[in-house]
Amino acid sequence: MQQNNRYIIASDIGGTHITAALVDTNQWQVVESSICRHHVDSHADAKSILLSWAAPFQTVARNYPGDSPSIGIAMPGPFDYERGISHMRDQDKYDNLYGMDIRRELAERTGISGTNIRFINDAAAFLQGEVFAGKHNGHAKVLGITLGTGLGSATWQKGEQAVDADLWKTPYLDSNMEEHLVTRWFVRRTAAHGISVTGLRELLQLQEQHAFVNDILAEYSHHLLQFITFFSEKEGTDKFIIGGNISRAWDLFRSFNAEAFGRFDIHISQLGEHAALIGAATLFS
Repeated sequence: MQQNNRYIIASDIGGTHITAALVDTNQWQVVESSICRHHVDSHADAKSILLSWAAPFQTVARNYPGDSPSIGIAMPGPFDYERGISHMRDQDKYDNLYGMDIRRELAERTGISGTNIRFINDAAAFLQGEVFAGKHNGHAKVLGITLGTGLGSATWQKGEQAVDADLWKTPYLDSNMEEHLVTRWFVRRTAAHGISVTGLRELLQLQEQHAFVNDILAEYSHHLLQFITFFSEKEGTDKFIIGGNISRAWDLFRSFNAEAFGRFDIHISQLGEHAALIGAATLFS
């Protein structure tokens, strides 16, 4: 462990939020009392976004039980994880950070050395955390999918770190896989019926009032099945762990194609956001 520290400050950055916390690397558990969450406006200017990101790190660092804290950050892509450079553009989030050295910017705002700040793809962090803490390491290979404001995909093989599968831009229908499996897809499909929603949760609230809601859910189920089938055939395994906010409605999506989904060994994340935090902390293991 770098600097022989038991605790790592870990963070999960999403399209609308940032969560930071201490991770106890002896137990691979999140210290519940240390969790700090902030809302982030991903369409704001760069300075505002970076201040929103830095704030929870500073809060958690104040209670850090040691010197020279290390930060592991689960970050959505596209992103240069080695150099800490954002390549996010036209993703409906963080466009104003494009090309910026995020490691340097966070180091300046937190006072934590840039050499102690590391990044990992958010889907890879999720899968790594599930494997480390969720008792899924009995398999030779496991695939991870995260469904939210973006589509994350990752692979894990026994004895190795989870890695980003980078399948979000896989061509599919009139665009790519991501455009049919994320929050903005529900927004667009519902808008086509003349109703405005911010995402799946609001759509589900309309289920009893509008018959078209089930049509949208069935369509999403089909797209998800196509992606899982493609991913499984590409990697040669049927074992999946699925997470992200949209995965909370898994039972509903599964019901539309129960037999087809039954061909795969699918587990829904039980660790929630803790998985990505633990996965980010493993950057220093």
